[in-house]
Amino acid sequence: MDLSHPGYRATKPRARAAPPATDSVLFEDTSSAPPAMNSQGYYTPGYNMGAPSNDLQGGPGMSNLFADPMANAAMMYGSSIANQGKDMVNKEISRYMSVNKLKYFFAVDTKYVLKKLMILMFPYTHQDWEVRYHRDTPLPPRQDVNAPDLYIPTMAFITYILLAGMALGIQKRFSPEVLGLCASTALVWVIIEVLVMLLSLYLLTVHSDLTTLDLVAYSGYKYVGMIFTLMCGLLFGSDGYYVGLAWASCALMFFIVRSLKMKILTSLSSDSMGTGSSAKPQLRLYITLATALFQPIIIYWLTAHLIR
Repeated sequence: MDLSHPGYRATKPRARAAPPATDSVLFEDTSSAPPAMNSQGYYTPGYNMGAPSNDLQGGPGMSNLFADPMANAAMMYGSSIANQGKDMVNKEISRYMSVNKLKYFFAVDTKYVLKKLMILMFPYTHQDWEVRYHRDTPLPPRQDVNAPDLYIPTMAFITYILLAGMALGIQKRFSPEVLGLCASTALVWVIIEVLVMLLSLYLLTVHSDLTTLDLVAYSGYKYVGMIFTLMCGLLFGSDGYYVGLAWASCALMFFIVRSLKMKILTSLSSDSMGTGSSAKPQLRLYITLATALFQPIIIYWLTAHLIR
């Protein structure tokens, strides 16, 4: 073979760069600088075309992936899109509500959730219903079991949708459209209830420290009773459904009356409409009772069609 041919010159530096078998040369090779470009310019420094893959660097495929400018550009573009989307969502949420205020309603722990569920299902044994404050600021739910939260209503709403899907599947009536209708109906009724409450408090000039999120939380607690009612119906049939409906309705009405009593009936309001001072407590009582009596109707309306 003619080794003096120009096409075989590029193999000479590669043969000299192969690691020898002796230990001393191996030490020199690993501590030396990267190989320089040869006189013909056939390959660039650091790119060994004939060397085996390096496991410590993830192999040549992984190195080529991170060295590919198109892959890096795609990763940077995707990261920028994700950051822009996150900023947009935070901006839209901040337009309508305070993020810190929303975090307050999700400041819960396992102990609070268990206690709150026990109060929702067995409210008759609970004695202290007063919401605690610290420097005119209500304590977060994890520190006060009487504080309203949005974690339990949110999780209960999701659980209700899952149970509704299971009930429809057992009855061979499941379809995405029917399940979507159940979810939207349950959500719309809560919105209507909150709007009616806000309008009633405004028209009757009943001033209290109830916020919109407070009303959403108290209205969303009905999902816990709906879950209990559905479970009784799925396990024990129609008779169990009506027993569970009666228990959940009575417990929820008692809970709503005792909770809103501390927010509405004990609040102080000025007589801005010129009505007598004795009419104010009466109006607040009517609002509280109407809200409590509305809960069993909604529970029955949203669960009766799922039990047959």
